[in-house]
Amino acid sequence: MTETELYDVVIPPGVPRSILKEIVEQFPGELVESRQRLHFANMDGDERELLAFRSDLATAQTVEQFIYDRLKAFIGEEE
Repeated sequence: MTETELYDVVIPPGVPRSILKEIVEQFPGELVESRQRLHFANMDGDERELLAFRSDLATAQTVEQFIYDRLKAFIGEEE
C-alpha cells in the first residue's frame, strides 16, 4: 500500500473560528500546529506556531480556495 503524501494549508492568523469549524466538518484531513518562520514587518525571521489543515494535495487546494472565498465573504467583498 502506497502512503499518500500530505500537504499543509497554513491558516492565516485571525481566521474566524466558524470558518475553521466548517473546514474540519466538510473536508477529510486534520487541523495541526505548524511552526512557520515569518517574513514580514518587524517579525522577519521570528518563528510562530500557526494552525494548518493537513490533507492530500487535491483537498489542500480545495481548502485553500475555500478559506479565500469564505474570508472574502466575511469581510464583505462578495462578487
